[in-house]
Amino acid sequence: MRQATVERKTKETQIRTTVGLDGTGVYKVATGIGFLDHMLEQLSRHSLIDLEVEAKGDLHIDFHHTTEDTGIAIGQAVSQALGDRGGIVRYGSAMIPMDETMTRVSLDASNRPYLIWKVDFSKPKLGEMDTELFKEWFQAFAQAAGLTLHVENLYGENNHHIVESCYKGLARALRQAIEIDPRQAGRIPSTKGSL
Repeated sequence: MRQATVERKTKETQIRTTVGLDGTGVYKVATGIGFLDHMLEQLSRHSLIDLEVEAKGDLHIDFHHTTEDTGIAIGQAVSQALGDRGGIVRYGSAMIPMDETMTRVSLDASNRPYLIWKVDFSKPKLGEMDTELFKEWFQAFAQAAGLTLHVENLYGENNHHIVESCYKGLARALRQAIEIDPRQAGRIPSTKGSL
């Protein structure tokens, strides 16, 4: 199995995460932020990546450091588990409907991180979590995982549905991109010879 464990310790957070790219979507997530836990569970379940996350952070200040650092740690683990990225499909995309909401996610596991985020919210918070932190998580994850990642909410009204469709879209696109392509026969999917 392609798997990796990352520990990230700073003065603001302590995070340990393990990913198994060839899993079945089994998860055990505890960040101290209920809504973030819910989203990471969606990411695991719909990507079929086994995911364990244990995070302790300075939640008495706000949720920013824990959210961002969790994205970094999970992204680093995904990148490590991918190794040289030989044999993978590389590209993935998904259109995710969730009731009145539709979100499109496309990605390239190119090892050239970039985020395009076209997602707007009508409320500043979902539960206790600031909605502006979702972009921070996706940015941190894309950077650490080495993904060119485009996330675009095409329409929607319910902020919960909008966010959840973004995570489910990431999950499905990631699942496609990291699949082993038997026709690649282990080759790097690039004319450069490396990613």
